[in-house]
Amino acid sequence: MTQSENELFRVRLEKLERLRERGIEPYPHNYDRTHTSAQAISLFERREAERHDGADADEIPVSVAGRITAFRGMGRASFADILDGDGYIQVMFRRNALADAYDTLRDLDIGDWIGVEGDVFRTRTGQITVSARKFTLLCKSLRPLPEKWHGLQDVELRFRQRYLDLIANPEARRVAVMRSRIVSAIRRFMESRGFLEVETPTLVPIAAGGMAHPFVTHHNMLGRDLYLRIATELHLKRLIVGGIERVYEIGKIFRNEGLDLTHNPEFTSMESYQSFADYNDVMQMVEQLVHTVAQEVLGTSVVEFDGERIDFTPPWPRLSLLEQIQRHSGIDFLEHPDIESMKSAMARIGIDVSQQLSWPGLLDKLISSRVEDTLRQPCFLVDYPVEMSPLAKKKADDPRLVERFEGFVAGMELCNAFTELNDPVDQRRRFEEQEALRSQFAGEETDRLDEDFLIAIEHGMPPTGGLGIGIDRLAMLFSGHKTIREVVLFPQMR
Repeated sequence: MTQSENELFRVRLEKLERLRERGIEPYPHNYDRTHTSAQAISLFERREAERHDGADADEIPVSVAGRITAFRGMGRASFADILDGDGYIQVMFRRNALADAYDTLRDLDIGDWIGVEGDVFRTRTGQITVSARKFTLLCKSLRPLPEKWHGLQDVELRFRQRYLDLIANPEARRVAVMRSRIVSAIRRFMESRGFLEVETPTLVPIAAGGMAHPFVTHHNMLGRDLYLRIATELHLKRLIVGGIERVYEIGKIFRNEGLDLTHNPEFTSMESYQSFADYNDVMQMVEQLVHTVAQEVLGTSVVEFDGERIDFTPPWPRLSLLEQIQRHSGIDFLEHPDIESMKSAMARIGIDVSQQLSWPGLLDKLISSRVEDTLRQPCFLVDYPVEMSPLAKKKADDPRLVERFEGFVAGMELCNAFTELNDPVDQRRRFEEQEALRSQFAGEETDRLDEDFLIAIEHGMPPTGGLGIGIDRLAMLFSGHKTIREVVLFPQMR
């Protein structure tokens, strides 16, 4: 703490001791609140609307509680704003109503929590207010809120001390509530379609099911390294093998990657797997899910994001990956099946390929640099090369491609899905190719061979459509925020 902060801390400790000397417990165990701020205001407005001939309202007793965010002294009366989970309400303290307790106000500070019993009324300035008959200190705050905390703008402070952001910024509270409602709406949608929510391991012996670098930890009793999961896919598909025909999981995924506007090393996804479905069925489910959740959470299927009007109404266009790359770069990736040929083609159009080593890495760079930003309205990019998709089934009419799609909105990937590969011989061969790539290109993201998963699908997995959709990015789109740190309550910071 700075010298100034130390002094403020000392002054508040002195106030704490004075309160205790008066027999006031500054940290009581509980408080009997009867109304939130919004409920108290709504109750008064209903009673006010029911009055006739301008008659005064009957006394409306309430007990509210919240954090003091402002104090205004006016002679023998003082006013405070208190903040609870619903918002703000004004409280009036009058000396003639509180007697000696009124003097206790001098030892209260902005940031303290109080409970107030009193009657709701409307002041001459029109503000609905609780006139205090009694107040109770619920928690003495020893640290002051940041200077100019109303509308707190310091980004580092907001994200490192999210509690201050939630106190200061109504938008932060709005987004937190919206995100929770998004998750609840997704659960209702999936359950309405017969999907069973399950939980799969977070610590896994093989970090497989996606192309990503894992976080490594060590289990002391087992004496071996384990990994934080990079996907839930392979365990969920084990359940499909076991006969649970529709499964999904909402949970944290961990990938040892960089931080930027749309990436956080831990993020939340919803993965689902449906027996007897293919990627066409999953595309229909995705567009209906997002549309339904938008209607339920926002009351509309149209949002404003980064100055654009985004309409989630189905159907979403299905766009060929091959055609989109050709359109925006002039490159036909099927004509460049080797690394050097692809590097040369990309270099000719000005793309820096110095950091990409493998063919899948090159194509991923081509997509991100030339195609993704053109995908503004909700759409599906479909049919990827087999080299990029080790867990997807090949297309029947062109085995160079697989039945895979990625959903894009506002130039941002929202979801990834396949017709799942259920041929165990082909799956083993593809995993072995991934292992070879990992040995050859250690710095690039590849999948890993999971022998236990291979044994599972050797017992037989029916045709299956799988999906992974990013909860954080959906929250970004719905809330209008362009950075993932705004929608993750506790993001990783540099």
